[in-house]
Amino acid sequence: MQQPTLVAVAHGSRDPRALHTARALLDRVRELRPRLDVRLGHVELNRPLLDDTLRATTGSAVLVPLLLGRGHHVKRDLPAAAARAAHLRVRVASPLGPHPLLVEALYERLLEAGWTPGTAVVLAAAGSRDPDSAADTRRTAALLSERLGGVPVVPAYASATAPSAPDAVRALAARGHHRAAVASYFAAPGRFAAQTAAAAPARAAAPLGDHPALARLLLHRYDEALARPADALPRPELVSA
Repeated sequence: MQQPTLVAVAHGSRDPRALHTARALLDRVRELRPRLDVRLGHVELNRPLLDDTLRATTGSAVLVPLLLGRGHHVKRDLPAAAARAAHLRVRVASPLGPHPLLVEALYERLLEAGWTPGTAVVLAAAGSRDPDSAADTRRTAALLSERLGGVPVVPAYASATAPSAPDAVRALAARGHHRAAVASYFAAPGRFAAQTAAAAPARAAAPLGDHPALARLLLHRYDEALARPADALPRPELVSA
């Protein structure tokens, strides 16, 4: 019996590196599970768009968001796209975050950027008006703090909500943490990631990109979606590996 197609759903970006990064990540997924049909679709800005990918898919599919929290795209856009694909049996997986595999990728990106033990961290995210998305970012910050030995990790946002990355850096300095590092809580390079890096007091970590832990997490979300009853809604998985 043929496995459902894994359709990874990226947001899309005008930065050409974002598309390259998504393709590189899916290449890692294919290496881990060679017999699985893995495809890419975008919410906007890049081709293939999600609707086009779904039109070219047959049988059944699992939409796995390359998104980090429960914002508008996960709650509204993906279910709407699934409903439009009436020829398919479609399930929508949970977003990538929060999850320990995501935290491991953040940790290793910080090490690559020169983070040293004891240094506080700003977790820079895109931002959303959805309170569930902010809650997911705060949970990731708490998990990252644990992974870093208990140093403060403060969420910050590039849009939609406060604090901004510069404000978070100043808040940490007011608490005596004058050498804050910035963790880029972005799936790929783009405008918000560049904006946040430019505001960092020192070198910011790279976006998550095609880190091997993300490939494993993408497959975990796919398997998790298939294990749920077909009509069940995804629930945030906060701490399990």
